[in-house]
Amino acid sequence: MSEECTHDCKTCSQNCAERDPASFLKPLNPYSRVGKVIGVVSGKGGVGKSMVTSLLAVNMARRGHKVGILDADITGPSIPQAFGIHGNCLGSEMGIEPAESERGLKVMSINLLLENETDPVVWRGSVISGAVTQFWTDVHWGEVDYLFVDMPPGTGDVPLTVFQSLPVDGVVVVSTPQELVGMIVEKCVNMAGLMDKQVVGLVENMSYFKCPDCGSEHSIFGESRVEELAGRHHIPATARLPMDPQLTALCDGGRIEEAEGDWLGELCDAIAALPERE
Repeated sequence: MSEECTHDCKTCSQNCAERDPASFLKPLNPYSRVGKVIGVVSGKGGVGKSMVTSLLAVNMARRGHKVGILDADITGPSIPQAFGIHGNCLGSEMGIEPAESERGLKVMSINLLLENETDPVVWRGSVISGAVTQFWTDVHWGEVDYLFVDMPPGTGDVPLTVFQSLPVDGVVVVSTPQELVGMIVEKCVNMAGLMDKQVVGLVENMSYFKCPDCGSEHSIFGESRVEELAGRHHIPATARLPMDPQLTALCDGGRIEEAEGDWLGELCDAIAALPERE
């Protein structure tokens, strides 16, 4: 691959392996079967991407599906905390065994392999990307209908590794209402386009605050732009999550599986409607 590669073969005359995306795909653990792979991305940190990943997984599990979460945010893992999972994963003759939540969701995260979950992961990008790939090739996922991949923010090494190494069927972009974040969202959408991945949904987190007394909605961080952005990029499904202290408390307390709310119903329908991989 050329050092000046933009990962957009339509504008490049070089004859490299990048022209065959399948050549970068890594083999799944041989004892596993994974249905649809959904990448959850954000252009910047702090927008609630991991909470959205967790809620999507919980919603799909409630529909009767077998669900897993691959925590690809190696330096800032938070998925185990949301599900109240602690301790270490063990190995078997079939690979690394993922942890399971109280209600049966499978989770793999670097925090489940560290001696102490508060130990920092001080690795360079190539090592981090390698760990993410191993979560696909070496983990015994078993039978999973939907695997959600919680990526670190931005458009760097790990998102690129996931898009190239895993058979990603759809992408969900998470944002907040601010104008700056709207611009950053478009970077994620455009990256997905360069990698020939379908953006199936756009989630606007912290979209509004609903007054518990009168029920009126207040746009704390500015008016919603989710429909505008989705229309501009032909994204089929949108969702707006409120600023909800109770939801935050459930996530921080490891009880995200107790969360109630139909905010992500349309997005879950869109994910379920994705075509089967050939």
